[in-house]
Amino acid sequence: MTTSTPPLTTLRLDEPERGIVVCTFDRPETRNALSLTMVDELRRVFLALTARGDVSALIFTGAGDTAFVSGADIAELRDRGRLDALRRINTSLFRELELLPMPTIAALNGAALGGGCELALACDLRVAAEGARLGQPEVGLGILPGAGGTYRLARIVGLGRAKELVFTGRLVSATEALAMGLVNRVVPDTTVLTSALELARDIAKNSALAVRLAKVTLNAAFDMPTDVGMALESTAQAVLFEDDDKRARMTRFLERRKAKETTP
Repeated sequence: MTTSTPPLTTLRLDEPERGIVVCTFDRPETRNALSLTMVDELRRVFLALTARGDVSALIFTGAGDTAFVSGADIAELRDRGRLDALRRINTSLFRELELLPMPTIAALNGAALGGGCELALACDLRVAAEGARLGQPEVGLGILPGAGGTYRLARIVGLGRAKELVFTGRLVSATEALAMGLVNRVVPDTTVLTSALELARDIAKNSALAVRLAKVTLNAAFDMPTDVGMALESTAQAVLFEDDDKRARMTRFLERRKAKETTP
């Protein structure tokens, strides 16, 4: 089933199961390079899915077998100037992605380089195919990772590893990415999307409100002192304690446990 959004030219949007949406970067002729058109279409998708309110997980993947997103479109990037950098074109897009209310999963079916790696870093979870490669090779082109690569990468893998990857521009395999915490899971190439869907189902079976509030508090963890984090966490918990879904779920849990205890 396809979701109701305006026509898209660089993306495909599908809903294989109710509430689980798959967004496919669909520029295989450029190895799914991130163009300005794709940026604009992603923003439209974010608005449409947020407005729906019933999306439990959003999965990203790339068309073809070689790339998730191979990076920003170099043909466009070469001609950008200082004012373009200050416009924060990709930076603001990835911040919007990071703040989406539903959990997001990057199904890395191939190369995730430069802006493609930064896009994956802005997702909540990353599932990598065995043949995937990740990296921030921007310094080789005379620029730096300018869409979150310097700070999100450091938060995820640590400052020392982030400096090595950024300074050298070295690409890492899926196995090495898993070892350093850059991805959550590594799976066979043919099952990367299936594995991402399984992960999305594991998320979708839980309380939607609890998951969304957990995402808010976890995203804020690196940006605030402990006391503020405690206040945000307890406030979110207070909202959930009064939620009807919480009472229903806990009642079912207690009933199942009681049934097990009374079964001979």
